[in-house]
Amino acid sequence: MQSARGPAPRVLVAEDDPAVLDLVVTRLSLAGYVAFPARDGQETIRRLFEIAPAALVLDINMPKVDGFEVLSHMRDRGMTRSIGVMVLTARNRPEDVRKAISLGARDFLAKPFKDTQLLSRVARLVHQPRHGDVARPR
Repeated sequence: MQSARGPAPRVLVAEDDPAVLDLVVTRLSLAGYVAFPARDGQETIRRLFEIAPAALVLDINMPKVDGFEVLSHMRDRGMTRSIGVMVLTARNRPEDVRKAISLGARDFLAKPFKDTQLLSRVARLVHQPRHGDVARPR
């Protein structure tokens, strides 16, 4: 889907719960984004390089590689400067929020959430100024 401004923004959704993943991908797609699913942290890291998303909606509790490790990987490669990351998780303890933000997440949304919250926050991530190009793998 293209708008007058160009191609629809790409959003990668990293979530291991199939129902939540389907809900978020569908909701973002209906709102005009090109949404891509990732079911674990390893797939998330691989897909970051494949699709170069404008934003990442990231769960923390995932198999293989958790969301904090994904954020750390992104930060070490400079990717959090160019890809807006919102953590979407049931873990909403203050220390989890602090850790996610310190690793480069720009927003944090606790489950359960409302569609309007999800869409407004993703829109904000996509429209924030990006700082340079997507980093290349090392």
